[in-house]
Amino acid sequence: MNVLVTGATGFLGRRLVQRLLEEGYTVTAAGRNEAVGRELTLEGARFLPASLEDEQAMLDACRGQSYVFHCGALSTPWGAYRDFYRSNVMGTRHVIAGCRTHGVTRLIHVSTPSLYFQYKDGFGISEASPLPNKPVNHYARTKRMAESLVDEAFAQGLPVVTIRPRALFGPGDNAIFPRLVRANQKKFVPLFRKGQIMMDITYIDNCVDALLLCMRSPESTLGRKYNITNGEPIPFINILEQVFRLLDMPFHHKEIPYKLAYSLAGLMELASKTLLLGKAEPVLTRYTLGTLGFHQTLDITAAREELGYRPSISNEAGIRLFADWWKRMYGQNG
Repeated sequence: MNVLVTGATGFLGRRLVQRLLEEGYTVTAAGRNEAVGRELTLEGARFLPASLEDEQAMLDACRGQSYVFHCGALSTPWGAYRDFYRSNVMGTRHVIAGCRTHGVTRLIHVSTPSLYFQYKDGFGISEASPLPNKPVNHYARTKRMAESLVDEAFAQGLPVVTIRPRALFGPGDNAIFPRLVRANQKKFVPLFRKGQIMMDITYIDNCVDALLLCMRSPESTLGRKYNITNGEPIPFINILEQVFRLLDMPFHHKEIPYKLAYSLAGLMELASKTLLLGKAEPVLTRYTLGTLGFHQTLDITAAREELGYRPSISNEAGIRLFADWWKRMYGQNG
């Protein structure tokens, strides 16, 4: 059976391609990182060096595919709106067009719980929770627009299931945990409210499990959206303590008043926009601080009951797997 994965050279897409290959699927891996693409080719995938913004490339990529996993997106707290729009909105439009043109059996769309964020505490947020009137940043805004396109396509007959995975981590992570390690090595990890902020994280293979469940889920799940996490909300300080203990690194942290840090981040953003013309991401952004300063936990009841989702890798086991991988790749001082 033929399967297309967009964003296949990213963290989630790459692991999904590997799992699909392990299960015997014929996989086309679309992405822009040709070095990773060559590695996926050696593993058995057909690599397609293509950009989401290229409409014809996406149309061609969907030809002959039974299932399409749309993992590709511009995912960063900083950047120009036009870049987010081209990747996340127009890219999704192109994937949808390809699926409809070539009669794809099902589209599985990867969205984000950043849609919920609004600089205040949120506990047990469900898929039915109202979204904020103003998205927190360009990423959240354009991913929300992409979901609207997916909803419209479903209303017009395209079979689709959407997931919103929260804070992916594990071996191969190049964002969340590595940024914490680098901050700890350079100076310290900032803490707000004594690090007791409750948050959800998701081990990479648990998210892949959810994607595969979406591929095989009953028709009643079509058009639905599902929060995906490990189902174990955890204080931020506990994550940090486990990571640095397992990495055998001293843990450097500092309690900082949130309002002061938020103001400094705002100044850094302003400097980046005016002096650097927005080309360099600030050391701190207000969104990044917000994710560390406010509780946010998600309700995954719908995924459990409707998809049969059961996170198999716990927070503790996942953090250990990440730490083992990090030490193999970079050593204790990596």
